[in-house]
This record gives sequence, structure tokens and C-alpha cells, in this order.
Amino acid sequence: MKHMSLKEIAAACGGTYFGSPKTALKEVKSVVIDSRKVEQDSLFIAVKGARADGHAFIPQVMKAGALCAVSEHKLEHADFPYILVSSTLQALKDIAEHYRRSLDVKVIGISGSVGKTSTKEMIASILSQKFNVLKTEGNFNNEIGLPLTVFRLKEEHEIAVLEMGISDFGEMSRLAKIARPDICVFTNIGCAHLENLKSRDGILKAKTEMLEYMNPSGSIILNGDDDKLKNFVPANGISPIYFGLDAMLPYHADHIDDQGLNGTSARFSTPSIAFHAHIRIPGEHMVYNALAGIAVGQALGMKEEEMIKGIESLVPLAGRNHLIQTKFLSIIDDCYNANPASMKSSLSVLAKADTRTIAVLGDMFELGPTINELHAEVGAYAAQSGIHVLICIGEHSAYMAKGAANFTGSENAKTAIYYFKTKEEFLEKANTLLKKNDTVLVKASHGMEFPEIVEHLKEMR
Repeated sequence: MKHMSLKEIAAACGGTYFGSPKTALKEVKSVVIDSRKVEQDSLFIAVKGARADGHAFIPQVMKAGALCAVSEHKLEHADFPYILVSSTLQALKDIAEHYRRSLDVKVIGISGSVGKTSTKEMIASILSQKFNVLKTEGNFNNEIGLPLTVFRLKEEHEIAVLEMGISDFGEMSRLAKIARPDICVFTNIGCAHLENLKSRDGILKAKTEMLEYMNPSGSIILNGDDDKLKNFVPANGISPIYFGLDAMLPYHADHIDDQGLNGTSARFSTPSIAFHAHIRIPGEHMVYNALAGIAVGQALGMKEEEMIKGIESLVPLAGRNHLIQTKFLSIIDDCYNANPASMKSSLSVLAKADTRTIAVLGDMFELGPTINELHAEVGAYAAQSGIHVLICIGEHSAYMAKGAANFTGSENAKTAIYYFKTKEEFLEKANTLLKKNDTVLVKASHGMEFPEIVEHLKEMR
């Protein structure tokens, strides 16, 4: 990371420095909250987590080479430097905000109900053809993950592509205050996090808090096919740039050739150029992601050939529509997270397989009072899509099974439906339910821990 002294850090977070004046001028080489990631001259911020309190590890990390600790407690008789603050979590954010503002880097902020990660990956793939890019890794998109991502920025980085995830009002404002995005991208407004945000209008309001701290000379890039986003008028007066499949939008796609699990080819049109490109990851949603990436690329002066290379070089991440081929099965590993819209999108991808199709679906969380109705809707969609076997796992997924069963009352319905309360119950029966050469989609909310199912399926013979 770029140079930052302990004196500077203490001032940035409003903390009180304890230690020698000479050490206060020393610079940290990294900022961590995980004691296992401490290296020589790290700054260790003792954050209280759900399972452990970082304060308990302060003596250990100092012996391991940390330069300084940030603590909420006065450390009596400490023989090492530390910074005393009222909240280490707030200090983490304050220091990250200060560090971000010290950097000459363009920031792309990405939010939306569905597709944040795949859009982030596409944009990063495109931009990396011209720029030195840092992107959010894994699920580091919240009020702890975003600061830690910011601390990974180095002076050589030219662009940061930051995914920004929220579940309540006010969170996006706090994230944007740290990130200070130059370009804001919104994928869609769906039904995720209804438990706190109540409605799609509430989701729109919460997501677009990002604009409060954006560069006043920056760009806002919106999905023009989304009914909420296409009618959204930014309060900061910046005219949005729209993308979508509607030919009237400045960034749009046509001549779409859906090649099932082999991906999608399309012609992409911008206000100045048009070109063909092939996306290796399946699903129509990836066409939207490419359009968002092209809009960002053009805003940053990229050439046609650079954008094509970025689109065509993108490969899937584990848990994100990742196709795994074994000698026994074709597995679509999309189990990182789920909501009704992403479930339907993944089922549409599965339905294109030319083998027997199996959907192993689990509970979706944070959907508010209509959670059971939304699960039933997904079940009906699975049956309507012609999936051969629907396997529903979890408490709420019982309603998914019921929704599918209600649809299968029609004459042409052919979906076999199985329900299991736990994934362990399913795994006991998996060998009898699945056959060689089946294509199997595995998807649920992150808390269902479905990677365990993926690992089991990979070992089937």
C-alpha cells in the first residue's frame, strides 16, 4: 500500500496515539483485521466480530511483527505503540476513507439487486486490457470488506472496480463516503433485502445513496431495461448513460446467439461503434454485464479491440455460474448467493442443456414478509421451464416445492419434485436421484452453505 504514517493514521481516525514520537513517524505496509494475515509492519485493527474479538489477539500480532494496533481499550503497560479509539469499526472506515482520498485512482462503484459480482468481473476484465486494475475479491463488498479492499490499492493501480453490497438504508452512503466513485453502475432493482428495504422503491432509494459521494464530474451508468432505473432522475443533475437490449438505448445488443452452456454471442452497439463478441459464461444476463462494461470502457477512452478482448477473456468464478465437467455430471456451480431474479436466470441457463436437467435449489434469505410466496414463484418457474428434476432443500424451499407441484397440474408438466429439509438428507439420496450425464444446477443463499453439495457431486461416480 501507499505510504501512511502512524501519526497520519491517528489523525485520520480521531484516535490517540500511545508510543514513542519516533515510531509515530514510521509507515505501515498493510492494514489487517485478521491476526493470521499480519506481516512485518502491519497495522492491526482489533475489530469485534461475531465469533471473536480482535483485542484478544493484540499481544500475538505485535509479537508477529505488527507495527501498531488500533484498540477500543486502553492497553495498560503496553510496550508497543497503539492507537486508542472509541470504535475500531469506525476507525477502519475512517482510515480507509483517508487512504482512498490520498490516491490518484479512478473508482468504479457497482451496485444493484442481482449481478453485482458478475458485472464487476466483466468490467474488471475489460478495463484490465488497458489499465492496472484492482477489483473486489470474494464477498468483500460491505462495511468491513470495502475498506480492506481499499487498503489493497497501491500507487501503481489506475482503477479500482468496487462491488458495493447493502441490506439497509444508510449503508450505501457510508460505503460511498469511503469509495468516492467516479463512475456509478447500477445493474437492476429487484427483490433482494426486502426484509429491511420493504419495497423496490426502497431498494432504489438505498442503492442510489451511492451518488451522494460520487465525483460531481463523473458518470452514472444504468440498466435502461429496468423499470425503476430507466425512470430514475439523479438529484445531482448528472445525465445517466443507459444500456440494455432496447435498440433505442445508446448502449444495446442485438443478433444475440444463445449457445446454451457454451455462452452467448452478440452484436454490441454504442453511440460510436458496433462490434461482435462472444461471452464464454452462459446466460442472457451476461449480455447486460458486457454492455455495462462497454459503457464504462468508452467512458474511460478504451478502444474497440481492447473491449472485445476483455469480454472474450472473462472466465467464471467458483460459485458464479461456474460450469464443472466431471466424468459423471455437468455441474453448474452457482451457489454463492440467490434471490428470486437470479434463481430464474440460472434456471433459464439450466433449461438450455441438452441432457436431463436437475435443479438443486435451497432457501433464499432476506426477502421479507412475502418470502414464502417468492419461493413458490421460483418453484413454479422451474416447472414452467421444463426442468426434469427439481430438488428443494430448506425450510422456505418447502414452498418452492409446493409452487412447482401446483404448476405441474398442467397437462404438459414433466418436472419430478423432491423436498428435503436439510442438505444432509439430500446427500444421502443423491446417488439414487442423479444419473450419469445429468446437468445439475446448485443454487441457494450463501448461508445455506451449498458448496458442500458441489464438492459431493464432484466426487460422484
